[in-house]
Amino acid sequence: MHAEIHGHRGARGLRPENTLPGLAHALELGVDALEFDVALTADRRLVLTHDLTVSAVTSADRYPAFSGDPMFPYVGRPVGALTLAQLRTLECGVRLPRSADDRFAATQVPVPDTRMPTLSAVLALVNAYGADRVRLHVELKSDPTRPDLSADPRELTELVLAELELHGRLGGAAILSFDWRILGVARSLAPKTPRYALVERATMSPVWFGGLWLEDFGGDLSAVALAAGGTVLSPDHVLADEKLVADATRAGVPVVVWTVNDPVRAAWMLDLGVAGVVTDYPDRMRALWEARGL
Repeated sequence: MHAEIHGHRGARGLRPENTLPGLAHALELGVDALEFDVALTADRRLVLTHDLTVSAVTSADRYPAFSGDPMFPYVGRPVGALTLAQLRTLECGVRLPRSADDRFAATQVPVPDTRMPTLSAVLALVNAYGADRVRLHVELKSDPTRPDLSADPRELTELVLAELELHGRLGGAAILSFDWRILGVARSLAPKTPRYALVERATMSPVWFGGLWLEDFGGDLSAVALAAGGTVLSPDHVLADEKLVADATRAGVPVVVWTVNDPVRAAWMLDLGVAGVVTDYPDRMRALWEARGL
């Protein structure tokens, strides 16, 4: 069998997430796909961030973009309310755990003086590495329950697709989102580009499913994902069981689970027949894959 290793936010367990050093480290370890998150700034620039408000865990204020900036400090502000210049002042290379049990604090190597990168910079990095066989998994951050924080789904999708095309990377990319409205937009604009329907328990509702009801599809998540515009079902690993994978396999829908960091759990997922595993620790998965002869 063949199964893929996807580096989550680069390699979140090893280097700062959604940063150039983190993405570079994942490329150097070796992954089939490089996953990262993208949101839109106030001046319509695409930046890498998992949160729609500036996170106090992954970002720290350093100085204002200009003297007397009324938006400073920026941590806690909506990303969409800040410009690229404001966001680029943040320190994004040192994790600041909110609690002592932050599971990444002990394993993530800090990279001080790291900035929040643009999507353009990431694509330039991948091109500089010549990583032509690594697929770029761009998760478009959008929360349909928080339109005040989220960009318009069509505008966000159009801008991401245009940036990928500009760098010659659209053919080696995939679009991911929990907001399945984005999958429908991507299907119409780039029908040949894979589209990952992300799902967790908290998003199993019509507002996240682009208005579709799971009950109308007999409870089959893969069927809803297909109807919404997805080509791959990507659930939280706690949702993945024999029935889910079997239903998806019958429908011809690959299943890629996230986020799996325990090799024992990953081995069980491989036994279920998943097509890929998203992980914060690509090094651990590489060891498992080697042991499995994959």
